Amino acid sequence: MRLTPAFLQICFAAALCAAPAAAGAATGAEAEALKTTLTPLGAERAGNAAGTIPPWSGGYATLPAGYQQGAARPDPFSADKPLFSITPANAAQYADQLPEGAKALFAKYPDFRMDIYPTRRSAAAPQSVYDNVFLNATRARAAPAGIAYGIENAAGGIPFPIPKSGHEVVWNHLLAYWGPARETRLSTYVVSAAGQIDLTSRYREIADFPYYYPNSTPDSFGRYYFKTQRTEEAPPAHAGEGYLAWQPVDIDRDKFAAWRYLPGEGRVRRGPSLSYDTPDPSASGFQTLDEYYIFFGGPDRYDFKIVGKKEMYVPYNNNRLYGLPVSDVLSGKHANPSALRYELHRVWVVEGTLAKGKSHIAPKRRLYIDEDTWFAVYSDSWDEDGRLWKFAHASMYLVPELPAVILGSQFVYDLVLGGYVFGFAFNGETGQYKLTPPHAPAALSPEAMAAQGR
Repeated sequence: MRLTPAFLQICFAAALCAAPAAAGAATGAEAEALKTTLTPLGAERAGNAAGTIPPWSGGYATLPAGYQQGAARPDPFSADKPLFSITPANAAQYADQLPEGAKALFAKYPDFRMDIYPTRRSAAAPQSVYDNVFLNATRARAAPAGIAYGIENAAGGIPFPIPKSGHEVVWNHLLAYWGPARETRLSTYVVSAAGQIDLTSRYREIADFPYYYPNSTPDSFGRYYFKTQRTEEAPPAHAGEGYLAWQPVDIDRDKFAAWRYLPGEGRVRRGPSLSYDTPDPSASGFQTLDEYYIFFGGPDRYDFKIVGKKEMYVPYNNNRLYGLPVSDVLSGKHANPSALRYELHRVWVVEGTLAKGKSHIAPKRRLYIDEDTWFAVYSDSWDEDGRLWKFAHASMYLVPELPAVILGSQFVYDLVLGGYVFGFAFNGETGQYKLTPPHAPAALSPEAMAAQGR
């Protein structure tokens, strides 16, 4: 794997400066790089030597006049044309810029294709997020039980812009910027190995990120960085069911909290942990709960190591995708190649192997995390027999008014059995990722979910 010069500088600085007692914290001198050679979020500010990745110049934060929150966001790069396409015929030429899962799809499906567009470094964030990232760089640290279990003394921005371990990179992904709160209607589709498309879930969601509330501090946002409630609308057998989940920032101190509302019972019950390798009930066995958002929940089941940093072709700036009907997105054995846009970006490659004393149905995982946003764009997973089993990829959606590029809808492929899931889908919805002010704490409580059900 080719390592970038800036990545080698970071590794050298970490070897000189890191100390176990201050795990995670950068030195003041290291943090100053966030104002010079690195972007405010910790990406390499410069482009690459070939000119195929441009320098970061602040990102994209422009919406057309008259835009109403919740409407379909336009594609600001609609005039771009593909530079070239990667197909099974030439995939070997680009093997070093592809994840293992994509290589498997090229080998399996003669019509699989990746259309490569000019790279647009559109990722941005509010100044308040940049300010918090700079503060987090020198104050964020591992939780008392260790970095695998949580972090502390951080808020309002990714905690480790100059990461020194794989777990720090993973926490950056878990705490990447989606905005303070949202409301939207989402769907999950399962495509069988035979190509049959089924809508397995359609639900209303409200979600808050207390970690990113305005003026949040390490002491003010609370003990849970993410709270979400979903109310099922389809299929009819599940209509009215409700789910509420809170994600803790320290999973040793505070366990995952989950509740479920069943209309037939008319009451809320405490549910099992919505994390790890629990099967996602809306994905027909194709996806576990920690495959949501590419990787979600607790990172303590794995020993995560930084493999390196490299240039890869990744899904990016896919606003056009969300204006298409689902029938144009899902086609046969894989997503419709014409619906997706890929670009060359730098990613952190982090590999997780099963931690001592832990269990998981996927004992090895590899995450590819975009340097500009810290969202995982790809995931490869292997089963207990060492077979490449699952492949997941994001779509990366530009939300200029945040401003941010978020992870967006995702695809999860079963490379052994065939078939895939299209999740967090809001194609054709009238309220597409609607940004809202933070909801009152009581709105994301078991009591509120019970009242809504009644």
